[in-house]
Amino acid sequence: MSQDKIVVVGARENNLRNVTVEIPRDKLVVVTGVSGSGKSSLAFDTIYAEGQRRYVESLSAYARQFLGQMNKPDVDHIDGLSPAISIDQKSASRNPRSTVGTVTEIYDYLRVLFARAGVPHCPNGHGPIARQTTDTIVDAVSALPEGSRLQILAPIVRGRKGTYQKELKEVQQAGFVRVRVDGTMYEVTDDIPMARYEQHTIEVVVDRIVTKPGLERRVAESVETALKMGKGMVSLFWSEPEGTEHEQSFSEHYACAECGFSMPEPEPRLFSFNSPYGACPDCTGLGTKTEFDPAKIITDPTLPLRDGAIRPFVYKSGETKEWWPDVLDGVGSACGFDASLPVAELTEEQMASVWNGLPDRVEVKVEYGKTSRTFKTQWNGVLEVLQKKYASTESEWVRADLNQYRSTKPCGTCHGKRLKPESLSVTLPGARGEQCSISDLAELTVGDANDYFAELPERLDARQRKIGERAVKEVQERLRFLVDVGLVYLTLDRAANTLAGGEAQRIRLATQIGSGLMGCLYILDEPSIGLHQRDNARLIQTLLRLRNLGNTVIVVEHDEETMRAADWLIDLGPGGGEHGGYVVNEGPLQTFLAKSSPTSNYLNGTEQIQVPCQRRQPRGPHPAATSHKKNGSAPKARARVKASGKASS
Repeated sequence: MSQDKIVVVGARENNLRNVTVEIPRDKLVVVTGVSGSGKSSLAFDTIYAEGQRRYVESLSAYARQFLGQMNKPDVDHIDGLSPAISIDQKSASRNPRSTVGTVTEIYDYLRVLFARAGVPHCPNGHGPIARQTTDTIVDAVSALPEGSRLQILAPIVRGRKGTYQKELKEVQQAGFVRVRVDGTMYEVTDDIPMARYEQHTIEVVVDRIVTKPGLERRVAESVETALKMGKGMVSLFWSEPEGTEHEQSFSEHYACAECGFSMPEPEPRLFSFNSPYGACPDCTGLGTKTEFDPAKIITDPTLPLRDGAIRPFVYKSGETKEWWPDVLDGVGSACGFDASLPVAELTEEQMASVWNGLPDRVEVKVEYGKTSRTFKTQWNGVLEVLQKKYASTESEWVRADLNQYRSTKPCGTCHGKRLKPESLSVTLPGARGEQCSISDLAELTVGDANDYFAELPERLDARQRKIGERAVKEVQERLRFLVDVGLVYLTLDRAANTLAGGEAQRIRLATQIGSGLMGCLYILDEPSIGLHQRDNARLIQTLLRLRNLGNTVIVVEHDEETMRAADWLIDLGPGGGEHGGYVVNEGPLQTFLAKSSPTSNYLNGTEQIQVPCQRRQPRGPHPAATSHKKNGSAPKARARVKASGKASS
């Protein structure tokens, strides 16, 4: 067996006709041919599949039971295989939480950078915030109304999985009697229910005080004890004499002196929208919310409110369902309008009561033939009624029917930024003197972010520069890889499930270059799809760089520039389907061009596709152009090399 070749003998996968081929190692190899000629069958279904199967077979029996059995491709044998990595067009994440920044790990380094070098600011506009001291916390207690019942709590476990019996025993041995677990008070000796694989928060009740003058020393001692137990964190829970309950967390680290805003010490998970510690609590980190949309619920404002305007309350026959006309009459009476009037004649304030409800109960009169009944009920609004029905129903038909009245919009709390206010209050200096949050940087395109981080070290002070040096370097390297594969137009917060196949493939390609692996076999599926002609040279240089690291790169491709840059070409054909499956030409470029085959004839210019003399005039915007505009990608503005005049795959 030659050590410088991958030898495939007798490949019969799909329509391959007993193909035997030798592929040079550590080279850029392009597999081309017409649609259905067997390119993917050779590259993915045979070479990659056998590489993966051998890797799985090398694992222990214990590990293999979790991976499942992989079938051997229909091939006699393959020699000289390296560990294989497939970068295809179907590998984009469908998780709505995945973004360009997370899949490239750029966002992970941004979280580290902001946690260690960012400057916390008060979200209420009071400037940078400083660490709190025991005296500051005691002053906050002194400002409470006299007679308030105060509990000083020390958080010893915050949002972690486990039962923590050992910790509770240590609390008991230290002389403390009560703990608060997940918001519920217990005595330490109680049998406290805690599931092992659920997250829990445990706070020790250090002291219970009824506030009055002269207790400052006792409060200070209790706060110091709580800070020591809580590793710098303490919570105050109090109820005022009239019964109103409040809770506030303090930290030895960061708090606003003017408004009392307090936040924990910044850590990477505080900036993660996939963690409950950083995600916006309203949209849980998605940045969007799917809710009932008034514009879809009422589409014809000329209809009366009680008779057909609210579409979910209407049968297909046009009759309003159940008792809703009587309820809407009651709402109208309570708000001073006639529910029989068209919606267009009602004011915004009146419609707000219809949508969002009323604080007081409304009187509803329901007639049953000659009898009637009057009663009072709480009106929570059309939106809440529909949401309650949507959440409680077990019928998929009802859920699908209600979905037509819902729409996805940016979260009204975080405005699409996905994070809590305290996460967004940590900033780094911007290009024009402004302060940038991590969300502001995620909204930048790859090209703009690359320019920003090139100049960022100059804007940081000596301490920040020393702390963030490594993180900035890692971010710059990954941004440069994305620039090299022509993805400068993508924003870092772009959802991964909206990427085109070629974009997702080039992102994975950039990630693999950043890994710096050597001796691997990379197999790519038309990475130039969706790439503009001006960026094609960058993509080719990226493939060559991957090869120069000491890897074998096999690319299924139709692009002429990529073919001419390849070290080795393999042409499958001569036709597609049952007419393909043969190696009709192979070798380095000059040898390839010297032999006649469908692809080499087009590369030589002996065959060509004539440009039509007449073009059809479009009647409107092309759907593909609209799609590309929405997704931020550019269509490939060049003709591909096509064999036998057939459209390539």
